[in-house]
Amino acid sequence: MKGMKIDAHRIARLFGIVFCAAALQACAADWGGGVHLAQGDAVRGSKAFVDLRCHACHEIEGFSAPTPIVAATRVMLGGQTARVRTYGDLVTSIANPSHRLARGYSPEEVTVDGVSLMALIHLNDVMTVQQLVDLAAFLQSEYDVVPPPIRLEDFYAPDDAGGRSPAPGL
Repeated sequence: MKGMKIDAHRIARLFGIVFCAAALQACAADWGGGVHLAQGDAVRGSKAFVDLRCHACHEIEGFSAPTPIVAATRVMLGGQTARVRTYGDLVTSIANPSHRLARGYSPEEVTVDGVSLMALIHLNDVMTVQQLVDLAAFLQSEYDVVPPPIRLEDFYAPDDAGGRSPAPGL
């Protein structure tokens, strides 16, 4: 290394950059995990469902609210579904109801100017975090995941000899 001059200031600055990059990378691993709330209690969640008057617009098969309140549009919750309703999905749908609107309903039935009717009642202003997690636990317990039927036609195609062979691409 004859003729190369070592600059201590430049090495210290380079070391500082490498150190900061390593520290940021270590922190970034924790950022990707999302928000983690405590698991709620389904029994308390059923009480929150009534206390927050969710039953005014939502109906759950087999759940009887003490005082029936009927809105013009009744959105069904729970029951059999082919899609898993995760705890995170439910928390998001409760806290940010305009994020994804209920399937099977026209936008005119469940929104005003593109904003969910549920968002318009400002539930987040009165609902506690405990009620949120309990409500999510209650709703999650009301879904029964039923996988869609498996059809052999999706995996096997008839061959020329009258038998079955794997479908193309499998």
